[in-house]
Amino acid sequence: MNTEGQLAERDRSPGSEKEHEGRSRSSHASARTGEPRSAGRLPRWLRGGRPVGGGRWRRAALLATACAAFVLLVSGFVLQPFLIPSGSMESTLRPGDRVLVNKLAYRFGDDPSRGDVVVFDGAGSFGDEEPSGNPVTGLLRKAAAAVGLAEPAESDYVKRVVGIGGDRVTCCDERGRIEVNGQPVDEHYLHPGDSPSRVRFDIVVPEGRLWVMGDHRDASRDSRDYLGAPGGGTVPVDKVIGRAEWIGWPFGRWSGVPRTDAFTSVPAAPGRIPSAASGGAHG
Repeated sequence: MNTEGQLAERDRSPGSEKEHEGRSRSSHASARTGEPRSAGRLPRWLRGGRPVGGGRWRRAALLATACAAFVLLVSGFVLQPFLIPSGSMESTLRPGDRVLVNKLAYRFGDDPSRGDVVVFDGAGSFGDEEPSGNPVTGLLRKAAAAVGLAEPAESDYVKRVVGIGGDRVTCCDERGRIEVNGQPVDEHYLHPGDSPSRVRFDIVVPEGRLWVMGDHRDASRDSRDYLGAPGGGTVPVDKVIGRAEWIGWPFGRWSGVPRTDAFTSVPAAPGRIPSAASGGAHG
């Protein structure tokens, strides 16, 4: 065997042995730590392993902050959970239900339709213009309500749209039914045992406003209770937060919020052009 030939192929430069030892030590260190050799070029907080100076907690805090910001962003502009605080919408919605409110439903030219279940800010129509209370407490409560963990603000309500701008809404015909533009409405969604209304009224809804009522008429404070208030009990369309679309909690109640065809036969208000939206028939 020609050992001299083999030895001749080895690099005999002065730094070769030290360089070889350095590479060997680096390889052993990488094998012990389980890190790739290229990991040494990355910042420690990206490499994993044991962070220095509480880096692990900083990453967790940043992740939690990002998730919270994303949830608040979605709740603020797209889809907001809303905790049902009372029985005014039974049996459609029950106390403790968490509904998902579509905040984009009326943001692109569409207006609420008869029969829609909507969440709205009643400040200025169903109550004082600015709710009183501690501003810090109010801010914290608003943040919790935005993710469905607390009851909504005292000025937020959930009701069903019965009349839109221009409609004449009256109670009641000879069979006790509410009439919209002279057409009796069979409200099959009412709470069992309730009459359409025990309060008689006759109102023409101003343009840009809504006449709203709860499905549990005997337990609902709605447009009927504010006939003497500014707006005559009606709610401005621009105070509508969104349309209730889904029941997300409890698990046994998972479903879409039922739509109604009760208003399909209601004619358009005098002077208004009929539209698919004004009929309120959805599925």
